[in-house]
Amino acid sequence: MPPPKRPPPKYQPKGLTVLHEDRAIIVVEKPCGLLTIGTERDKTRTAHTILNDYVRKGDPRSRNRVYIVHRLDRDTSGLLIFAKSETTKIFLQDHWQETDKRYLTIVHGILDPKSGTIASYLAENSALNVYSTTDPAKGKLARTEYTVLKEAKGLSLLAIHLLTGRKHQIRVHLSEQGHPVAGDRKYGRNDGYATLALHARSIAFTHPVNGRRLFFETGVPDFFTRLMGAIDVPAD
Repeated sequence: MPPPKRPPPKYQPKGLTVLHEDRAIIVVEKPCGLLTIGTERDKTRTAHTILNDYVRKGDPRSRNRVYIVHRLDRDTSGLLIFAKSETTKIFLQDHWQETDKRYLTIVHGILDPKSGTIASYLAENSALNVYSTTDPAKGKLARTEYTVLKEAKGLSLLAIHLLTGRKHQIRVHLSEQGHPVAGDRKYGRNDGYATLALHARSIAFTHPVNGRRLFFETGVPDFFTRLMGAIDVPAD
């Protein structure tokens, strides 16, 4: 599938890094601090609006648009997939369980055991806080696989394999284990870090048109190396 003709530089997306684009999908790296899509309370510029402007190539009358496949929290950085049609979006969402999603995170404390799987049913209260419940009727099953990669200064660097994709899943699971994500003011502590140490590092999925398995990976954010020193992440 040949890539589409790139628009002039002045219409390139500002604030996002496009890693891949073809006639069906766009894969981008989202920085920390940028919403995936606007909310009722927050209509600021988002990854969604930036990419809509991008695919319209400066023509406000264009019918081109992008569709949300999945989301990252505002303060989570990393890989996002957008679809260019409703059909493509539905295909990717219908095959989401086959999508391999890997994260890096830095948490407070030293974990024991050094690897494992955290599983619980996640629910959300009226204050929009997510929490674990033992009642499967009240929540959705969430499973988070982790491996400790490095320990330093009372912090632990974890490789995360997200086996499900629930809202705030990684942050809640680790916080409830007594190891909140560094910089997490919602589920953690006021630790003085201005950046959330959670990064969607790699993603693998089946292309909705040609059926090929695609894999994308990003580097380690600078914030992580500032906290942990040199980081050697094994290949997924």
